[in-house]
Order: sequence, then C-alpha cells, then structure tokens
Amino acid sequence: MSILDINIKNQSKHFRKTILTYLILSILAIVVNKVYALFGHGVSSPAMTWMFLYPLIGGALFYFLIYGFANKIIKFTLYRLFFNIFNSGIATLTFGSFLKGVMDIAGSGSIYLVFYYVVGGLFIAAGLILMFIMVINQKRADA
Repeated sequence: MSILDINIKNQSKHFRKTILTYLILSILAIVVNKVYALFGHGVSSPAMTWMFLYPLIGGALFYFLIYGFANKIIKFTLYRLFFNIFNSGIATLTFGSFLKGVMDIAGSGSIYLVFYYVVGGLFIAAGLILMFIMVINQKRADA
C-alpha cells in the first residue's frame, strides 16, 4: 500500500465522517423540534420545524457534492480554513433558527435574531469564496 492510497483513504474517511455528522445533526434537529413541540402546548414555529434543512442541505448534501466533484481541494492549505468557516456558518444559521423558533413559540421576539442570519450568511459566503479559490487553483494545477 502506497502513501497515495493512504491519503486517498484518509480523504474519503474525512468526507464520510463529515457527511455522517451532518446527517446525525439533521436528525437531532428533527428530534429537538418534536420534543419542544410536545412541551410547547401545541404551538409550533416554521423556523424550528425547518431548521434541520441547514445541516442537511448546507452540510451533508454540500459535502457530498464536494466529495463527488472537487475532492482534491482537501489537499490545499486553505481547506481547513474553509472547513471551519463554512461549518461555523451552518451552525450559526441552525442555532439562529432554533432561537427564532423558541421566541415564536414563546410569543415574543428579538431584534437581535437577524444577526444570526447575517453572520451565518457571511460565514457561508466567505467559506464559498475560499472554496472557489481552491477549485480554481486545483484546475490550474491539473492543467
């Protein structure tokens, strides 16, 4: 077994672990919504009901697509920065959606909840910009 084979297995393992983690977080978001609805006296919130979509689409599906189309970007030094920033954006959006759901069910609100969506969107945008830089560099290196 060569070092290249080991590196490919490690890359594959990293993507599988990330995708599985996001799938588990999506299921956990659904469970949290159902449990909170039991104690919410029958009141629900669209923000909490649909919060599982952030880790499902933005996390699991996104990393599945990266694994399928641009899996060589993991070799770049910017990958870890992209990974941390993008995951922070998904976490911020998910938590902001959870808090909005809690506020909706409680019958109150806050003007500060919009900051979760803005900061989460900025993190995701910054992560995507880094990813596109890596993909462009990957194509240049392949050519």
